[in-house]
Amino acid sequence: MSDGNVSNGVSGNIQGTVIQAGSIGSVWQAPPPPKAPTPRQVPAELPQFVDREPVLKAIDRWTGDHHGAPRVAVLSGMAGVGKTTTARRWAHRDATRFPGGAFYVDFAELRREAGGDVSAGVSQCLRALGVEDPYLPRTLGELSAMFRTRTAGDRVLVVLDDVTEPAQVRALIPGAPGSVVLATSQGQLGELTMDGAQLMPLKPFTPEHGLELLRRLCGETRIAPDDEDARRIVEYCGGFPVALHVAAARLMTHPRLTTTALAAELADEHHRLQALRIGKERTVSAVFSIAYDGLPAEEARLYRLLGLHPGRSWDATSAAALAGTTPAETQEHLDSLERASLVDAAADGRYTFHDLVRLHAREQATHTDPGPERTEAVRRVVDHLLARAAQADLSVMAARMRIGTYVERLDGTGEAPAFGDRQQALDWLDTWRSELLAAQRTAAEHGWHRPAWELAEALTALYLNRRYLHDWVRSGELGAAHAAADGNPAAEARLRALLSRPLMDRDEPERARGELETAIAKADASGHALLRASVREFYGRYWDRCDPARAIATYEEAMVFYRAAGDARGIAIGLYFMGCAEDAADRTEQALGTLRDAYDRFMTLDDRRMGARALAAIGSAEHRLGRGDEAVASLEEAVGMLRERGAVHYEAPARETLAAIAEERGDRELWRRHLTAALAIYEAGGAPRAEDLRRRLAHSREEAEEPPRT
Repeated sequence: MSDGNVSNGVSGNIQGTVIQAGSIGSVWQAPPPPKAPTPRQVPAELPQFVDREPVLKAIDRWTGDHHGAPRVAVLSGMAGVGKTTTARRWAHRDATRFPGGAFYVDFAELRREAGGDVSAGVSQCLRALGVEDPYLPRTLGELSAMFRTRTAGDRVLVVLDDVTEPAQVRALIPGAPGSVVLATSQGQLGELTMDGAQLMPLKPFTPEHGLELLRRLCGETRIAPDDEDARRIVEYCGGFPVALHVAAARLMTHPRLTTTALAAELADEHHRLQALRIGKERTVSAVFSIAYDGLPAEEARLYRLLGLHPGRSWDATSAAALAGTTPAETQEHLDSLERASLVDAAADGRYTFHDLVRLHAREQATHTDPGPERTEAVRRVVDHLLARAAQADLSVMAARMRIGTYVERLDGTGEAPAFGDRQQALDWLDTWRSELLAAQRTAAEHGWHRPAWELAEALTALYLNRRYLHDWVRSGELGAAHAAADGNPAAEARLRALLSRPLMDRDEPERARGELETAIAKADASGHALLRASVREFYGRYWDRCDPARAIATYEEAMVFYRAAGDARGIAIGLYFMGCAEDAADRTEQALGTLRDAYDRFMTLDDRRMGARALAAIGSAEHRLGRGDEAVASLEEAVGMLRERGAVHYEAPARETLAAIAEERGDRELWRRHLTAALAIYEAGGAPRAEDLRRRLAHSREEAEEPPRT
């Protein structure tokens, strides 16, 4: 039983920021909003940079040192012309101009099918501002509004790479006057001129500046200023920086190769890549072909196959799976490809192609490797990514129900070691989510039904913990379709039930209901007792939002199947949700019994996190019944358990209920103490509710400071 004194200490493993409020005498002061690290997300610029001063000055003139509405500039031009390099160069010229930070979104990484996921881009920026996933709004409009609010103080820079549609820019225009949005695009995006954007086309290097870059890359002793063959190389590269880098790498890695010999090779262009033509006469594919032709056979084979790799990046392990070789051998080949400037290495150990090089590599694979060999290579890497996703799923979700057998197949696969802990696995899923989604799409395109739906199920470990709602919908829809095509009603039911979660969060309840009702029918057809319980639990959570009585009835159905399956944790969870629904339906006395049963079962299972949530719900029900002392005891114990488990997201509402009880009892100091603690949690997580609590606390202080009336 609590004595009303609340400890201000912190113990246990806490996730996220923890802010403790202090006191001066008997006046409790709300803490200042926590200061998240200032975002500085724009990747480093390349050291070799020439001929873009006119463009940089044009950006300077347009953005200026203005104090009005944010300015938008769009650098447009063909792939490989240097738009990204130019944008990064400008972004790093004067970081002090943007005290609010610099954001960077690469829409090529976010892109799915018909364009970049705009919501994912805005969410990415909000996370950089300290907003945690539970507090991210559901819709794009709300996300964009929150971004404007969070960036309304100090000037910020937003760099948007590889934009394909105006909505990607409009959603990320910040709130602070004097801010700048710098976007790159292969198209003009003329519609943005209606929003006041300035369009700045970027053209290939002039012969003089192309020669300057080539001399910087190779060294002035290697190429003289009047080297006519070097000028021919620049001409054959079309003035494109990416092609010039590859040509320079060939000269540097082959010291006996003269500029005369390289120019002659380029003049005798025997591989044409139509997609890369500049106008009707020139192409930059020749320089890639020359670099490729100089590779040893095994490195050339890896280069070709990497053009088929799902997604935009890979590491030595996934490249080895693609090639059917060992990671150590593959690493040596990747090092050689990097020296040849055909691949770029990132700090995290992953590699990428420039888009033009990827197209060239893919063309070489199509011309050189038989179709069955290409298909076999792609299947190997899809299976590898599924196995790694299975390891991550197992680390994040432990023994949850799975319809797929991908976890059971891990024994003896020889995949990379299991993840060290849950957080490491979740971070890996987050980092590789683009490649995993691409692998799922690739499986679907090849008609590999089982990998397509198993990847969807494995990715749920990420989506249940991070709010990539649009990715989740796309993955779930694809997975459900291929589960149906695979003739697996249990898998289809599982994926459609899971799909209801992001649909509800996107405020699409009718679609969610349709998926759930199909899921129930498929689960019943499968005869899988635990699945039949699970889909009804999801259906109950749908009814929680609009019809508590219907929710209770649905949970009761779920409990029948949970008991039939003998699933102890399922029974406990079903009881918890049913108790919450009973409380919402004003069956509070009944709810108490149900919630206490759930609490006892969670504690027997040593699930203290869910036990704490059940105990917090018990405290709220006791408060509704006017049992103040019991409510305080339950809520304070729940707060301690939640903090112990690092589940502060659930602690804040419990603190608010404790504050309400204190206010009812006239204990303003204890009211401030609990409300301040709740505020600290909301502020640390970036929750919009923090503003309301801060206003209430400020109003309370103003009342306390008013002189007594005479």
